Amino acid sequence: MRLKTTSLSRLTNFLLGAAWAIALIGAVTTFKSFFIDHNFIIAILSAMIGSIPGLLIVIFLEHLFIKSEKLEELKKQTKLLEQLVQDGTAS
Repeated sequence: MRLKTTSLSRLTNFLLGAAWAIALIGAVTTFKSFFIDHNFIIAILSAMIGSIPGLLIVIFLEHLFIKSEKLEELKKQTKLLEQLVQDGTAS
């Protein structure tokens, strides 16, 4: 997890933890329900399928993290480039 001080980052960290919990709960519950009635291979395959919704949420939230970090880095680069242009025109 990434630790930052902004409220959006805190919210995204919380949602990322919840998404991992959803993926784990989905995998465990489907595994247990299929393991009782069916064999081990079907239970493993159903656990993988049961974890897909949570994993999709994880991928989406990681995408949001990457986009927000990229935006912050571009803001820093823009500020530095503006300073360079001002220093170059002042000479």
